[in-house]
Amino acid sequence: MKTKHTILIIEDEKSLRGAIVDILKLKDFLSLEARNGREGVKLALENHPDLILLDLIMPEMDGMTALKKIREDMWGKKVPIIILTNLSATNEHPVDDEVTHYLIKSDWKLRSIIKKLEEILNV
Repeated sequence: MKTKHTILIIEDEKSLRGAIVDILKLKDFLSLEARNGREGVKLALENHPDLILLDLIMPEMDGMTALKKIREDMWGKKVPIIILTNLSATNEHPVDDEVTHYLIKSDWKLRSIIKKLEEILNV
C-alpha cells in the first residue's frame, strides 16, 4: 500500500494557502497548514512532514528564522524545504544549501509548484 506524502504549508496568505491545500488534495497528498513561522516550526517538529513549502515574510516569526529553527533539529536537517515567496534571493535573504528550491510566487503557477514538489519527492 502506498503511503501518502505529507506537505506542510507555512504561508500567512489564507487564499494562497487554501489553493495549495486544495490542489494537494487533488494530487492525493496530505497537508498541514501554518499561518506563521511559529506555528510552522511547531507543526514541522511534531509531525515530520515529507516536504515543507515556506513563505519568508510572515507575522510572529519570519520564514528565515523558522528555517533555521527547523534545521537545528536532527530530522529537520534533511527535510526538503521549498521557499515560496515574492522576494528574490539577496544578501538580506540569503539562500544556501539549507533550501531545496527557491520559487518566486509571481513566476510560478500552482500546477508548476506541485510538479516541482512531486519531482523532489520522486512521485
